[in-house]
Amino acid sequence: MPDETEGGSAWSLDLRGTSAPVLVQVRRWASRTLAGVDDAHLVDVLIVVTELVTNAYDHGRGPSEIRMGFTPRPCLVRVEVDDGSPAHPVVASPSLTALGGRGMLIVEKLSAAWGVRDDPETGGKTVWAEVACDSAG
Repeated sequence: MPDETEGGSAWSLDLRGTSAPVLVQVRRWASRTLAGVDDAHLVDVLIVVTELVTNAYDHGRGPSEIRMGFTPRPCLVRVEVDDGSPAHPVVASPSLTALGGRGMLIVEKLSAAWGVRDDPETGGKTVWAEVACDSAG
């Protein structure tokens, strides 16, 4: 059930105790909850969701929760992923030989903004990204 926030909506999904195969369900959840976002921009949001959740599995001791918020004007989707690691993600220079390391570069390219908020209570962090979903973005 979404929460109304400042003319938009917000949703959350508990990911504690899950593993990477849950990414299919996370993308389905995101697609259903963002039914009002056009397909071209929804693809960008789904890529950002996938990268942030994957990073939490690979580098952050697994995600504990994902939240998405949507505001219609200006059209913007905010994605937040909590994990238990204090280590911040970095945007790495792409390498032709490395198998990974491109996730945050992709997030940076598809997002209007992204960042990290430390959580002193858990010792972890929240990685967030905002994706514009209108023709101006």
